[in-house]
Amino acid sequence: MGAEKDRAAVSLTKATPAPAPTIPEAPDIQSHDTFVIKKTLSLTAGEYVVSMARPDGSEGEPVAYAREKRLSLRGQVTVYTDASRKSVLAAFKGRDHEVGYMYDVRDASGQSFGSFYEDAGASFLCRTWQVQQPGTMKLTGREHSRVVAFVRFVWEFVPYLEYVPFIWPYRFTYTESGKPLMTVTKKLGLHTRYVLEILAPDIDRRLAIAHTLALDALEVD
Repeated sequence: MGAEKDRAAVSLTKATPAPAPTIPEAPDIQSHDTFVIKKTLSLTAGEYVVSMARPDGSEGEPVAYAREKRLSLRGQVTVYTDASRKSVLAAFKGRDHEVGYMYDVRDASGQSFGSFYEDAGASFLCRTWQVQQPGTMKLTGREHSRVVAFVRFVWEFVPYLEYVPFIWPYRFTYTESGKPLMTVTKKLGLHTRYVLEILAPDIDRRLAIAHTLALDALEVD
């Protein structure tokens, strides 16, 4: 009789399913306004980590990861939501266009939700980008300092300097009809670090993050 009770207890224990592991939810990046982008560099790739900024400006929770292979065809970067690079947040790839290169930004299903391109004519004096979010807005981003823009332009054509971080800070301001809606600031230092600040709630954070990565990844074509 005791043996039958023991067998019943064992059977009941085996039949009870183990609780499913808890999967943390992805952070809601659309409700956040400031992000920190850090890059580490090797001879073959640049690794990017995008974090939500804390009130003191330091890096908080990571929300995106990307790798730009230096020996691969430029103009194509995939942004992931996790360090294992299994879930796609966004991806951009260049294509020939009447303006030169147009970079389409797509989601994990391949659906386009924005684009950007460098305004070659305006960039002759001061680097300028156009960022388009269909049905919403078109932003014009200009670098503040023409002197720094010129030094960075020369820097790109000096052999092997592409592997040396540009330590001097610079800043882009993105406007629509003269109103500032977004800024990207490269911080002073040997380590590549950007701060992305979004001033309009309807700017797609995925598009803003992808474009900020492009400012660095597309420096040398």
